[in-house]
Amino acid sequence: MANHKSALKQYERDEKRRMVNKINRTKMKNKVKKLLRMLNASQMEEAKKWFPEVISTIDKTIRKGTIHIKTGSRYK
Repeated sequence: MANHKSALKQYERDEKRRMVNKINRTKMKNKVKKLLRMLNASQMEEAKKWFPEVISTIDKTIRKGTIHIKTGSRYK
């Protein structure tokens, strides 16, 4: 555990950022999984409607710095 006041503040900041990143990454992965399930179940019409939202979510996750741009490209 941190001993200095500034180290404690940094720890708290890091923890908040980690949780925000975790939430963003989870949202993105859940949407990708839902799209893949639709494709495997041959629900093409629903998948076509869902696809732009999934791409948008991946792009937002990249912009927020949660994932690297090349990781986002792999998901796309």
